[in-house]
Amino acid sequence: MPTINLERVHGDFGFAASDENGHTIKMDSSPESGGQNFGVRPMQMLLMGLGGCSAIDVIAILKKQRQDVKDYKMVISGGRETGKEPSLWKDVTIEFHLYGDIDPDKASRAVDLSVNKYCSVAATLEKAGAEIKTQVFVHPAQ
Repeated sequence: MPTINLERVHGDFGFAASDENGHTIKMDSSPESGGQNFGVRPMQMLLMGLGGCSAIDVIAILKKQRQDVKDYKMVISGGRETGKEPSLWKDVTIEFHLYGDIDPDKASRAVDLSVNKYCSVAATLEKAGAEIKTQVFVHPAQ
């Protein structure tokens, strides 16, 4: 079972979280909430996890289809519920930017499979009520 260790390392809300392999992430609250911009906000980290989870899926699927992915970028944005505590992600939009000799239909299918079937983070967010929208852009290799 994965284990995360978290300790306060900076000011009141600056934390470092590490996994069993020693990978570390810094987190903090916003300055408006007493933080000092020491690290990522925990809710933003969920969107980062969504990006990483889906990116791994999409690239794995395209590699199996012998698509030549030279580069890969994502832009993820989201809106949270207003006037509620806790304030969950309500709307999430992901732009997938794939670079290389890639069939656009295969890219779109890989994204669909990731977000709607394989990505555990996407499933977790959707079960919490988030609507995830995607856009796929295939560009020539840079």
